[in-house]
Amino acid sequence: MNLAEFIQSEMETILKEWEVFAKSLPGGSSMGVVALRDHAKQILEAVCKDIVIDQARADEITKSHGLAPPLNAKETAAQTHATLRARTGFDINEMAAEYRALRASVLRLWVDRCTPGAPDSQEVIRFNEAIDQALCESIGHFTSEVDRARKLLLGTLGHDLRTPLSAIQMTALYLGKLNAGLEVSVAAERLTRSSGHMKSLLDDLTAFNRTQLGLGINVRPTEIDLGSVFEDQLQQVRAAYPTRDVALELHGNLRGRWDPIRLQQVVGNLVVNAIRYGTPGRPIRVVLSGLEDEISFRVENEGKMISPSVLAQLFEPLKRGSDQPTEEEGLGLGLYICREIALAHGGSIAAESTEVATAFSVRLPRNGFDAVAIAQ
Repeated sequence: MNLAEFIQSEMETILKEWEVFAKSLPGGSSMGVVALRDHAKQILEAVCKDIVIDQARADEITKSHGLAPPLNAKETAAQTHATLRARTGFDINEMAAEYRALRASVLRLWVDRCTPGAPDSQEVIRFNEAIDQALCESIGHFTSEVDRARKLLLGTLGHDLRTPLSAIQMTALYLGKLNAGLEVSVAAERLTRSSGHMKSLLDDLTAFNRTQLGLGINVRPTEIDLGSVFEDQLQQVRAAYPTRDVALELHGNLRGRWDPIRLQQVVGNLVVNAIRYGTPGRPIRVVLSGLEDEISFRVENEGKMISPSVLAQLFEPLKRGSDQPTEEEGLGLGLYICREIALAHGGSIAAESTEVATAFSVRLPRNGFDAVAIAQ
């Protein structure tokens, strides 16, 4: 009897051991027999089919890398098993442990059956290759399912939190207008500031999730004077940081077709970063220049030099400088979103840092958004 025939003849014994082991894992503690055995039989049947077919040396190498094509199926039993395990609370380590236990069970039973003789080493190798292939398929699908669930959660969270946050902001605004004494005014101001920070985090989270879903940053261009747009945004920043000097310089033609809200988000984020990281008491300088075919703006602050290693990954998501102020922690998404907004307009963003100053520069072509829209 070869190994494939043995697995078929001992299928129930093997499945029982799979079931007992899966039950012992945290994710399987409350599951019934059907769920615990989920697709185990189909996985073993696929393994049996795999180990008896003719196989060239190149096929062995392909399978050792977990890259063998599925056998007559758009989705293998191992892939379906991974999806269901992810949805029922298993983590990836528990699912991988199932395969380790399955491998050990089959080989132990097969060696016992072959005793006093020795098992065919080639069949053992083919069996291990088939299990490795199934494990790779499961891990790939499990990761995709977890990633899909994470993106769905972020999207739902971003949507559902907006209504209660709006209520908090409206309540803070109402309290601030009551003229009910210093304590109420201070509380209202604190509530307004905190809810504004929450909204900023929520906006970053929503924008990040869109980029991860492949939707990109949502941009709504309109004819604007970017100088007026920036001045409005910087007035809000000055109100939040009254002790800091934020200067705006305007040069040239600043009219064009861009998304004012998104560009306010960019300049506001860059200026707030400059305030947080810059030398206290030193001015922040914003220079906005209109050229013939593009506009550019530059945010400069005096302060500690950003190391080349940090500078190289500054615009990557979920990255923050090691000296990020703990009292105003963000998600590490601000500069990443600035980059995505610039790209959505057909532009670019860059950073440079010396021992005395740091500057962020953004370039936006006047017709950049139209070029992006045509390309898409």
